[in-house]
Amino acid sequence: MELVRQDGNSVTQSSKPAAVSVRGLTVSYGESPVVFSVDADLPLGQMTAIVGPNGAGKSTFLKAVLSIVKRLSGSVEVFGLPFEAARSKVAYVPQRASVDWDFPTRVIDVVMMGLYAELGLLGRMTGAHKLRARACLDRVGMADFAERQIGQLSGGQQQRVFLARALAQNADLFVLDEPFAGVDAATEKAIVSVLKSLRDEGRTIVAVHHDLSTVPEYFDHVLLLNRRKISEGSIADAFTQSALQEAYGGKLGAAQAPIADRA
Repeated sequence: MELVRQDGNSVTQSSKPAAVSVRGLTVSYGESPVVFSVDADLPLGQMTAIVGPNGAGKSTFLKAVLSIVKRLSGSVEVFGLPFEAARSKVAYVPQRASVDWDFPTRVIDVVMMGLYAELGLLGRMTGAHKLRARACLDRVGMADFAERQIGQLSGGQQQRVFLARALAQNADLFVLDEPFAGVDAATEKAIVSVLKSLRDEGRTIVAVHHDLSTVPEYFDHVLLLNRRKISEGSIADAFTQSALQEAYGGKLGAAQAPIADRA
């Protein structure tokens, strides 16, 4: 079965309606599992939030799915293929705090890095590629900053540039690790708008997210973790007060309760 995107390209879909299927995923640093035996099916063409308390293994889970960190056990399929075979269909936006922003490079050069998988490290950038990179910057509201040094930008601007780099890859699956951490309200609104437009084009979005109050507004699907899977499913089914209380140890305040559960 194929899903046809608005750009005319197609994405092969397996019999299961999942972009990412995870079975028995366990990751251990030393003797203690950080993520333990997680099963998940993250749906095709939707926005999924990975949610849980600090130290719950959210980023580790994401990196294990992407083979950035080693899995102790378990399997991952992306669009019905082993991750390694589907790597070219995936774009990753890491946590902003993990990036060396002092590296001397221009904004436009950072975005064009998203084309390396397509061209190879020795491939020649053409005028068409540069136009594509600038169009991605324009989509995130950063076209006027193309010639700036990346280190001169604010945190929110840097995050937009990294999203533009991911857009340049023309991926089917966008994976983001806390894309709203440390950004201003205008940047958060702009990023959400771009991500929702990607979803509406048939792409799949998976993001680690920490603000419980915005989960129902931003996302369609949720995976709630605390080292193990607590719940997974649509926002209505899985983002419930009881699941959050289990994940966060009963320390949630009323302001953090899911919208559907508030009186």
